[in-house]
Amino acid sequence: MGKALAGVVLLAASAAHGAEVSVAVAANFAAPMQQIAMQFQRDTGHKAVLSFGATGKFYAQIANGAPFGVLLAGDDATPEKIAREGLGNGATRFTYAIGRLVLWSKQAGYVDAEGKVLQQSDWRHIAVANPKLAPYGLAAVQTLDKLGLTAQVQPRMVTGENIGQTYQFAASGNAQLGFVALSQVMEGGRLREGSAWVVPASMHAPIRQDAIVLKPGQGNAAAAALMDYLRGDKVRAIIQSYGYSF
Repeated sequence: MGKALAGVVLLAASAAHGAEVSVAVAANFAAPMQQIAMQFQRDTGHKAVLSFGATGKFYAQIANGAPFGVLLAGDDATPEKIAREGLGNGATRFTYAIGRLVLWSKQAGYVDAEGKVLQQSDWRHIAVANPKLAPYGLAAVQTLDKLGLTAQVQPRMVTGENIGQTYQFAASGNAQLGFVALSQVMEGGRLREGSAWVVPASMHAPIRQDAIVLKPGQGNAAAAALMDYLRGDKVRAIIQSYGYSF
């Protein structure tokens, strides 16, 4: 009887320790979050099951009952709206990163340090994420507006559904230029390849990226643990290495 009881206790402890949470992650945060999720599982025993996409699309899915436990948005407006509408717990919301926009080309030496390449005529296409769905797309449009180049650039725009697809357009060479997230082209504090202009933060509204526990994640041990884990120094170092700030 004692052994049976001990077995039940161990099983319960193991189940509590190894909880799982489904996490909707803004596409710009894919690379750091994959690294964080592996470290999270090693350190806590909990598992984060990741889905990547546009924040706007995730909102629509969440509103329609998608069983995500946590949202790591590409903005702060969507989690605020989710809290207001009772789709998530507003008390859990916090800014896990502030994103940086970059004009990038796969070709080394092509993009100058001030982004003056935008005014040249020798490129055919520029990739921009859908500004209605993706916060980085909105930041790109705001930047072009500020530069007074929107009308000039618009005929050559190709629109990605999210920042992941936008990066693919530029990485494949289908677009010579792309407004992408710095995190997609930076690793370990350095540009991985190509050439880039890091857009000054003053050119667009701040890209504050908020996390929130959603209704299906309330009471989930892995969801609570992940939110705590994202605030830790180890994770912050990973996030900063991809070009984000706080």
